[in-house]
Amino acid sequence: MRKIEEAVARHYGASGLLARIYAGLEASGADLDNLQPDDLAPVEEFHIGGRVATARAVEKLSPQEDHHVLDVGCGIGGTVRFIAGQVGCRVTGIDLTPDYIDVAQALTERTGLAGKVSYHVASALDMPFEDASFDAAITLHVAMNIPDRAGLYGEIARVMKPGARLCVYDVMKKNEEDITYPVPWAQSAETSHLTTPDEMRALLGESGFAVVEVEDRTDFAIEFFQQSLAASTNGPPPLGLHLLMGASAPEKFKNMLTNVESGRIAPVQIIASRG
Repeated sequence: MRKIEEAVARHYGASGLLARIYAGLEASGADLDNLQPDDLAPVEEFHIGGRVATARAVEKLSPQEDHHVLDVGCGIGGTVRFIAGQVGCRVTGIDLTPDYIDVAQALTERTGLAGKVSYHVASALDMPFEDASFDAAITLHVAMNIPDRAGLYGEIARVMKPGARLCVYDVMKKNEEDITYPVPWAQSAETSHLTTPDEMRALLGESGFAVVEVEDRTDFAIEFFQQSLAASTNGPPPLGLHLLMGASAPEKFKNMLTNVESGRIAPVQIIASRG
């Protein structure tokens, strides 16, 4: 498992990322000395649908001001900051990629949310938290890199309080056709580990969760990728996910549109309750 985690961390690692984000912010007209969370929306939401998808997921999660929320696979901290800013609760994020955590901490300090937010470089299969530590948990486009799904959801269940809500928003397999690579989470099938929605129901149930809602967001994804590709016809904007994905970003987006339109994969959002 350690080799897989190291490969995933290398895939997402990006030296100089913070400098590129600052340059993109300045080119977009943002004031780095008075940075607002919304200024970061184009680059900090590394999942299908970006900020729109985050807002929907958080609405379904329904965190409260007195909650402590866990973001498993927080990336550069977009969802962590969104929840802290919108709800006012404590939020903790973990991620395998040290570069992402460094950037997350720097951006959180600049947006004035450091007092309610904390980040850790950690594996989702072995989190540095006590049992029943969190009132809610969210994970957005993370499990596609994790073959040990039973271990993942068992570990998330361990750190959640009884009755706490979990929101999972991940890319899932829809048929037996081979996926076209590269995609945002993997260059090849070596680090891509997808499950079907039915398999997810079973995995969550075996880990002590009761599934409340399953939502297939195929149409939403197709519209998102069509709009993103159309907007980049004349080159990428100053600030966007290409800063995280590198030069292969257009190819990855085109492959995602092909994979989703063909019915091979779809983003699926699941809400579950910890037993």
